[in-house]
Amino acid sequence: MGKCINLQHYTIAFSMKLLHFQPIAGKALEILDTILHTQEVTSCKKEFSTLRLVCEELVVNVVDYAYPEEVQAEGYLDIEIERAVDSIVIRFKDGGTPFNPLARDMPDITLPMEERRIGGLGIFLTIKKMDHVFYDYVNNENVLTVKKTITE
Repeated sequence: MGKCINLQHYTIAFSMKLLHFQPIAGKALEILDTILHTQEVTSCKKEFSTLRLVCEELVVNVVDYAYPEEVQAEGYLDIEIERAVDSIVIRFKDGGTPFNPLARDMPDITLPMEERRIGGLGIFLTIKKMDHVFYDYVNNENVLTVKKTITE
């Protein structure tokens, strides 16, 4: 779906893609592949590797950790991708256990590898690589939104 919105002297063209995955158990690669092949993501040539890294981290986290094993078959992941002229916004929504990854302590990357605790590096990289990262828990859903400015 595409639109053009006139805001006084500015025209902002954008497209939006909605993706729904259910069940998600064992489907991280399939989900990631679908996201990365959308027109909205492929149009971000300079930022593609960053978007790949971030989407892979976030998809794997939802698939592997959002749902307890006994309800994993009922788990879902909704992805909204909005592409504007100068940015891309990707929103990840799941109905799994409430979890705010932004509330975690960030890893101390100054420590030698053998002294670092396991986990947290993916969200750390997401925060560092994206321009904005937001979390909210709305209508019994985890909603993690990432935004990247497009420099092409």
